[in-house]
Amino acid sequence: MTRRGVVFLDLEPVGAIEETAGGMTFRYDAAWLARADARAISLTLPLRSEPYASNGLHPLFAGLLPEGWLFDISISTLKLAPDDGFGLLLALCRDCVGAVRIEPESRGG
Repeated sequence: MTRRGVVFLDLEPVGAIEETAGGMTFRYDAAWLARADARAISLTLPLRSEPYASNGLHPLFAGLLPEGWLFDISISTLKLAPDDGFGLLLALCRDCVGAVRIEPESRGG
């Protein structure tokens, strides 16, 4: 099962992040790119329609994760493997410090 998340900048959905076999991809939404006020979520992820692929989490997203003792408590509480950065991102980054946040993609049922 592929895990996906919706990426927000402030309160606006701007793209999607998806787990892949080799890491992750991030793609801006076409609707966001079409807006006159569209802006990139990071200097390292400028606006473009092509997806960004990376081995593991892109540094922008990895930087949203807790470190040290908070990382240890988070993986223990959430029962996640220490190398499951994507799972941690989806579980914890709904309310991050800063303008970028990630919510797990809801699957209609």
